[in-house]
Amino acid sequence: MSNLDQIAKLSGFSKATVSRVLNHSPHVSQATRDKITNIMEELDYVPNGNAISLSKGQTQQIGMVTEGINEVMLPFLNSFVETASGHGYQTIIYTSGGDPQKELQAFEDMRRKRVDALVISTCVNDLALLDSYCKYGPIVSWQRMELPEIASVAMNQYDGYLLGLEHVIQRGYTRIANAFGRPSSMNTLSRINAYEDTMRKYGLPVHPHWSRTGVYSIRQGEQLVRELLVGTEEGPNVILCANDLVAAGIVSEARRQQLRIPEDLAVVGFDNTELAHTLGITSIDNPIADQAKNAFHLLLSKLKGVEEEQQKLQYRLVQRATT
Repeated sequence: MSNLDQIAKLSGFSKATVSRVLNHSPHVSQATRDKITNIMEELDYVPNGNAISLSKGQTQQIGMVTEGINEVMLPFLNSFVETASGHGYQTIIYTSGGDPQKELQAFEDMRRKRVDALVISTCVNDLALLDSYCKYGPIVSWQRMELPEIASVAMNQYDGYLLGLEHVIQRGYTRIANAFGRPSSMNTLSRINAYEDTMRKYGLPVHPHWSRTGVYSIRQGEQLVRELLVGTEEGPNVILCANDLVAAGIVSEARRQQLRIPEDLAVVGFDNTELAHTLGITSIDNPIADQAKNAFHLLLSKLKGVEEEQQKLQYRLVQRATT
């Protein structure tokens, strides 16, 4: 006799009624629900999660795809996990370490119905390959993608970077250097476009050797100061950064080199993290946590077939001591 049969026999109700109680159906009286629940507790009955998933057609699990977990993505991860949990979904984190084959495990799990949907934080596989998985479940990306089938909640970083450029120029800084992130990302290309458009708008010279890509960390920020400013008569007088980590490294090394902040060198970070607040770094506020909420609700709308409202978000500049 199965557990379900035993509960039905002891309670005096049908297996269908017991099943409705297990699935939290509203079409069961409270007295019936209480009697069946008490019997399940007496038998120490635990519902089989796989069986429930099969009956509902969903696992109530969402996969998050990322190259790795770092300080920049933590607000997105934490906000997504918390929002998903509040709606009864678990989040499974897939970290690839930059290995395309390892990353594909997440997409294969969705194909095999081990997760209901995927959210991409960062992804290294070819877009055409990712496109082939869209038929197995909804995919939403925080990473900007030129792929219509995968919706993105990313904001155009052209707008955020433009805020920083206009801010420093209005404050008299015109020798502008850039510490960009991943060379191939749409975010970096948007920031480069914002920089070139702004320099053209104000008739300011572009110094190609003052713009570097692949600069992500505190140590790389420190190295950038040594490369651009140490031993030079006239280097940049402001650096706009890929994130607040780079900005922190620049500020730290500049002070070691006896440079005054912001008189000799101004610094603008990006994301407006706790690090920027603690060190007094001017930064572009990037509403990452709210983008994660938008990502979940976009997935939920596809899973449930109902429209979920998206928050309208925008960047803002937070001025502190480094400008």
